[in-house]
Amino acid sequence: MTMLLTLAASSLRKLVSTTGKGSVSLLDLPSFTITQLQLRGLNVPSSMLAGWSLADLDQLRDRGDKAGCPCLVLIEDPPLRFADPLLDVRQAAAERVHRLAVAANRLGCNALAVRSDAPDTDEALELTATELKAVMPGVERLELNLLLAPHAGLTDAPDRLTDLLKRIGGFRIGSLPDFAHAAASGDLVETLRKLAPYAGAVHASVNGFNRRGTHKGYDLAQGVEAIRGVGFVNTLAINYVGDGDPLTNIESARKILQQAIDANERPK
Repeated sequence: MTMLLTLAASSLRKLVSTTGKGSVSLLDLPSFTITQLQLRGLNVPSSMLAGWSLADLDQLRDRGDKAGCPCLVLIEDPPLRFADPLLDVRQAAAERVHRLAVAANRLGCNALAVRSDAPDTDEALELTATELKAVMPGVERLELNLLLAPHAGLTDAPDRLTDLLKRIGGFRIGSLPDFAHAAASGDLVETLRKLAPYAGAVHASVNGFNRRGTHKGYDLAQGVEAIRGVGFVNTLAINYVGDGDPLTNIESARKILQQAIDANERPK
């Protein structure tokens, strides 16, 4: 199997949200992504769909299918408070997951990704696991996977995140690792090697490049080698988070990442 490069739609947030000449509508983003960026799928943040109806979601799904660039993961932007002491706050988090799952299903996604806002305590771990176990049947009925992205606190350390995944259990719970989070941990390779076996997708966050064409902050190819080394063959989404021209930086990242994918898939 081949690892496919995709796009985190938030990379083009400024371009998509602008009006006037040169802007790209969100409905046109699938065709733009595959024809202009040569990337084969979209991970879409929920904030970019604010105010959309189910009919709007259906239309984006149809556009993605026709372009050959489907929506793959719906990502909730703010973390959810599954371990809050207040029951109504936890219930609100669970209800939000339900609404997101319905939207993800209408988009044709295979996964919904969320983050957990919780302190790094054993009590919070147990409470978060209990709450997420309770929402999993609804997610599974919609034939979705639920992915947990790392977040400060409980799920920051890879061992704690994998422990939480094991406590929840099941075939449709997984992780959404990010190169930037792994690099910030102090050991990009080891963090990715711990999280990638559970990953439904991975984000390769891109900061930008220096004049020599080297990525700022960490080695993108090293990240590919780390996840491929533990058998990850799902989708790798370019997530541009810099302040420069997104199209130029995405293209530079695509070339580096594709070269690394090809190198790690050749027979040894």
